[in-house]
Amino acid sequence: MGCTTSVVLLEGLRSILERNCGYIKGAVELGALEEEEETLSLRGSQLWIPTTALVKPKIIEPLDYENVILQRKTQIISDVLRDMLQFPTDDFQICTLRRQGRTLFSTVPETAEKEAHSLFVQECIKTYKSDWHVVNYKYEEYSGDFRQLPNKVLRPEKLAPHLFEVDEDVEKDEDTASLSSQKGGVSKHGWLYKGNMNSAISVTMRSFKRRYFHLAQLGDGSYNLNFYKDENTSKEPKGTIFLDSCMGVVQNSKVRRFAFELKMQDKSTFLLAADSEAEMEEWIGTLNKILHSSFEQAMQEKRNGDLHDDEEHGKTDLSSGSFQDSFQTARDIESKMRSEARLKLFTLDPDTQKLDFSGIEPDVRQFEEKFGKRVLVSCHDLSFNLQGCVAENEEGPTTNVEPFYVVLSFFDVQNSRKISADFHVDLNHPLVRQMTSGSSSGTDLHINGSGDGSLDSQWQASGLPEGALQYPKQGVFSVTCPHPEIFLVARIEKVLQGGITHCTEPYMKSSDSAKMAQKVLKNAKTACSRLGQYRMPFAWAARPVFKDASGTLDKGARFSALYRQDSSKLSDEDMFKLLTDFRKPEKMAKLPVLLGNLDVTIDSVAPDVTNCVTSSYIPVRNFEGNRPGSALLEVEEFVPCIAKCSQPFTIYKNHLYVYPKHLKYDGQKSFAKARNIAVCIEFKDSDEDEAQPLKCIYGRPGGPLFTKQAYAAVLHHQQNPEFYDEIKIELPTQLHEKHHLLFTFYHVSCDSNSKKKDLVETPVGSAWLPLLRDGRVITNEQQLPVAANLPAGYLGSQDGVNKHSGSEIKWVDGGKTLFKVSTHLVSTVYTQDQHLHNFFHHCQSMELSEQALEGELVKYLKSLHAMEGHVMVNFLPTILNQLFCVLTRATHEDVAVNVTRVMVHVVAQCHEEGLEHYLRSYVKFVFKPEPYSSTNVKTVHEELAKAMTAILKPSTDFLTSNKLLKHSWYFFEALVKSMAHYLIECGKVKLSRNQRFSASFYHAVETLVNMLMPHITQKYKDNLDAARNANHSLAVFIKRCFTFMDRGFVFKQINNYMNCFVPGDPKTLYEFKFEFLRVVCSHEHFVPLNLPMPFGKGRIQRFQDLQLDYSLTDDFCRNHFLVGLLMREVGGALQEFREIRQIAIQVLKGLMIKHTFDDRYAAKSQQARLATLYLPLFGLLQENVYRLDIKESAPLSNHNNAREDSLVPNSMVTPQKPGSCIENALHKDVFGVISGTASPQSSTPNVGSVHHADSRGSLVSTDSGNSLLDKSSDKTNSLEKTSHPPSPRSVTFPTHCKERFTRRHSVNVPPLPLDPEDQLPPMNPATKRVTMDFSLLSVPLRQLLQDSDSDNDKQAAGQRVEGNHEENLLIQVFCLTFVSSPTETFGCSCTESSRFNDSLNQSFAFSVKF
Repeated sequence: MGCTTSVVLLEGLRSILERNCGYIKGAVELGALEEEEETLSLRGSQLWIPTTALVKPKIIEPLDYENVILQRKTQIISDVLRDMLQFPTDDFQICTLRRQGRTLFSTVPETAEKEAHSLFVQECIKTYKSDWHVVNYKYEEYSGDFRQLPNKVLRPEKLAPHLFEVDEDVEKDEDTASLSSQKGGVSKHGWLYKGNMNSAISVTMRSFKRRYFHLAQLGDGSYNLNFYKDENTSKEPKGTIFLDSCMGVVQNSKVRRFAFELKMQDKSTFLLAADSEAEMEEWIGTLNKILHSSFEQAMQEKRNGDLHDDEEHGKTDLSSGSFQDSFQTARDIESKMRSEARLKLFTLDPDTQKLDFSGIEPDVRQFEEKFGKRVLVSCHDLSFNLQGCVAENEEGPTTNVEPFYVVLSFFDVQNSRKISADFHVDLNHPLVRQMTSGSSSGTDLHINGSGDGSLDSQWQASGLPEGALQYPKQGVFSVTCPHPEIFLVARIEKVLQGGITHCTEPYMKSSDSAKMAQKVLKNAKTACSRLGQYRMPFAWAARPVFKDASGTLDKGARFSALYRQDSSKLSDEDMFKLLTDFRKPEKMAKLPVLLGNLDVTIDSVAPDVTNCVTSSYIPVRNFEGNRPGSALLEVEEFVPCIAKCSQPFTIYKNHLYVYPKHLKYDGQKSFAKARNIAVCIEFKDSDEDEAQPLKCIYGRPGGPLFTKQAYAAVLHHQQNPEFYDEIKIELPTQLHEKHHLLFTFYHVSCDSNSKKKDLVETPVGSAWLPLLRDGRVITNEQQLPVAANLPAGYLGSQDGVNKHSGSEIKWVDGGKTLFKVSTHLVSTVYTQDQHLHNFFHHCQSMELSEQALEGELVKYLKSLHAMEGHVMVNFLPTILNQLFCVLTRATHEDVAVNVTRVMVHVVAQCHEEGLEHYLRSYVKFVFKPEPYSSTNVKTVHEELAKAMTAILKPSTDFLTSNKLLKHSWYFFEALVKSMAHYLIECGKVKLSRNQRFSASFYHAVETLVNMLMPHITQKYKDNLDAARNANHSLAVFIKRCFTFMDRGFVFKQINNYMNCFVPGDPKTLYEFKFEFLRVVCSHEHFVPLNLPMPFGKGRIQRFQDLQLDYSLTDDFCRNHFLVGLLMREVGGALQEFREIRQIAIQVLKGLMIKHTFDDRYAAKSQQARLATLYLPLFGLLQENVYRLDIKESAPLSNHNNAREDSLVPNSMVTPQKPGSCIENALHKDVFGVISGTASPQSSTPNVGSVHHADSRGSLVSTDSGNSLLDKSSDKTNSLEKTSHPPSPRSVTFPTHCKERFTRRHSVNVPPLPLDPEDQLPPMNPATKRVTMDFSLLSVPLRQLLQDSDSDNDKQAAGQRVEGNHEENLLIQVFCLTFVSSPTETFGCSCTESSRFNDSLNQSFAFSVKF
């Protein structure tokens, strides 16, 4: 407090020096240029202060929270509001949520876990099968901003206008009165006698004065009874009786004949008398009708019929004279109405209604399969102009004369990529399909596919109808990155018959189609009977898919003409060239066209699509397919290998796509005939003679789901054939060195006239491709030699070199690489990244051997920094799980630090790609530390805290430390979840707080906080974003530590944090500090943390004893640590420049708004207890009253109209010399001014003269002459700012107003410049007229406990906020209802304290602007 006094003196001294010595001002301004940029704003309204005068505030040590609640256990338990003093026992728990996939059953095969031997495969399977592990905080919805509270703050639709008589124009009253009858209201006027209730003597006949009364209805529906000296009601009324404060009208003939009295809320009365009994009864009836009209309307809307009957009964009693019962009934009704319709004061605050989601944490969801733009491709028909009847009796329908097969896929021309797997469709008529059923080779194929196999049995066990996928016609494609250069390509094949040119010729002619059809049909039947299982290329077509890059489907487009397939342009590269010219008609016109039409449509996929089956033949939920061909088959998307398009794997998938490319056989001499070459693909797990191929190749339409063999399309008379086929294989869970692909080449005899009809195919060589190389699946393009024979153990030979000890292998064409093949792996259990594979392989080696290999682990950890981005994202949960496992098992600190460095790299990469939401999902749902046991004595939270501290040391890599700071939220979240699991799994949650964690962990946390602070407060200029993020993450971590750790220890960490800031810090550091306080104070149990209970000793006998709990003393800040710290920091910020003041005030106001709308503390007694925590704010405001910038009004008028109806004269005061402000406490006179108990001679600092003028809620009539005069002068007079520093003013109250305050007061306050740009005001002094609105200050405490605040008062307070609302500290927060009982709050029973409480605990509103 002494510092504040010194500041005031320095300001005054500076003003005097500047007025007399001009050079001083210039010197000061020159010196200011050397200050930091943010301190150039002159620290708000303060004048220049040397930096040496900025003394660092004393750090107040907090109380030992755990010991205090233990020592005061009896006091806490006996408190009726004990829930506000102690944490709930069920504050948090760990829940296990069942993983809900989108398929009917798990995608992981039943035998997968038993078969898996590789650590990486095991961990992947564990990831896909494990449930979600979530730490639930029961009251978490109360731990954020007030906008996140469960009971949302609703915007009021309409607020009734709230006007005081001094604010109303006479013309408005006249217009309102004249319109009252038009609104259906009651209007009455006439002469009455009015008793002078302001007289100190008893009412007599001589005290009645004749006045003309006029009953007028206002715009809000309420009534005023105005009285005048004559019948001219256009003049200003002599006085007004506000009937909304009237409770009833009854006859009273004791004083005067035909008299009646108006009973007011404060139990005062107005005596009126008429000239006759009829007039009296008419006035009584009219007034009673008005008084009860509002009650009747409310009861119709809000109450039932019984209440309506009670009100009617009360109404009858009122008219019959039983006033006491009716008065009580009316009060109850009004109290109920007011409480139901009352709006909380902060509802009117602009910040409450502003949609601000900046502080709201993002919604975190479980990992789930995500798709790009999904496209439903429906195949309807393929018809050529050449048609006929294929039935033997020629009585069947007209169809294509031979079977055709369609293969659909998506091609991305822009990136030259095939982006989907093949979707095979058989659109042939059933009669046409029968043409291939009689071929011996085809029969063998079906026999091979119908044997017993685990894949088929697993599929049948799923409950799918047997023929659901036999002839699928609808495929669901997905495109992650849509754009207009993506095409749907259809390749059309037919049964092998001859050359492409020869076979397509009949389809290019339109003449004599009947004869041609019969000829083609005859040849087709012959070919189908011999070569039904062999296909040949025939035609192709394409169509665009999207209109634009946003994914709008081009539904209006149709397939192009059917172009003849060129045997020399079969590869995907050739297709890209053709599609590049697709929109060039002049080039496409040169291509030969077949006469036919392919009818395929595309459409969007509904989110709730049914009858869907995954690419692994697993039915999706809501599958209802009960007829053949009804299922929708999802087609695999080949997602680009870039991080931003990747997502963490959530299901088991293990597919290998094989693409035979080219065979160069023109130079071979081993075989006589090798022209019509077919390649057969098999997947085998052994190279022994009797080893059978595995039944794991996906079949084609019409055949079994899985087969042992697959054939590529055959080119007629080609020694160097090209292939474009795609073979899809379901890989076993665990691959070993013997798993390989076997390619067998056959020469297919197409000559049907050959004598050796049984020799359809002749082997002409073999090639093989082992799947594993260095433990990884071989992918991409491979060049293989071809062997003429296939002895047992052929896998021992590689690259033409015989390594087999048995039969020698004979190579075709000298062992040259003649066969080109490529593979594409789509697997969620195998990785192609060498660094990731080596890391897991080494971890598995360490489990099997001694820990001597741990030194090499650092090398493999460092190599993970080179891991590919998309691989890191795909296997994100598995990688992070393994890193946490290594962290707790490491015996060397270097290993733990490098593990953390890898995590920092992974987290930073995810943020750079905009994928941080995957990290949040991992921490919340997946991360589960290894259980604490005798063998695993290390915990994640302790080891991670130590490793973070090591990385943050100044000597370490600054790039890594900056990344750690910027993304520290992830590591703190992992710390918190590990702490929660540790407490629950070890049963330590039942122990006292100081016994839950080891001393080493407490030390690690304290060291981490201390190591983090220099990066926030000193190095923030180097990396502002990193410092800001670290500051926020630390605040969230500290806040959550209150839930698990010793709360006194957490208080100390907050003190350690605050100790790093000093007065005069740049604005950025103030932002950091108050953001930290905002987050910490948003804890869901902020109120129990502050222990809102008395800490005094014994009964309170003197006013000074109250300062213990209701002043911002050291004891208050120690006992109520968080709220005391916040108010101290706000007080310090008020000495700074405007922007800093705004930041501090917003934090305090936001916290108070949260208290207001917290439904846990909705009761008035709870709100009263809350208010006791903020009573020191009164003193804080008083100390800074000279900084207030409040609405100006005219100076106080010096004249007083001594009218007979005037009630309260103006009290004039004279300025006094400056005095010392109160020290960290509420001055006694402040309580007196607020409560209305100040003595006539008491003095209050910084308060000017007080003018009393009754409002509409006044209990006596008023003469508004002064009010109107003041208002008119307010419009005309301009106020000048004064250079005088603020000085205390004395307040003198009339004797008869000692026991109560009226609502509206005016205060003269000398202003000071608030902005740095403000010039010093002129010499002549001027004062500002400020307005305070107090409400219900005369209501006793017990009555106030029932109805402590008023709608009109709240609305008026909300409507009187001036200026930028962000610069307003709404002290209406004390309209939270500062109500508390004497015994509950102060613990005293003496008469002085009781009277003090009865008058202090009131609700008031005071709008100020800093």
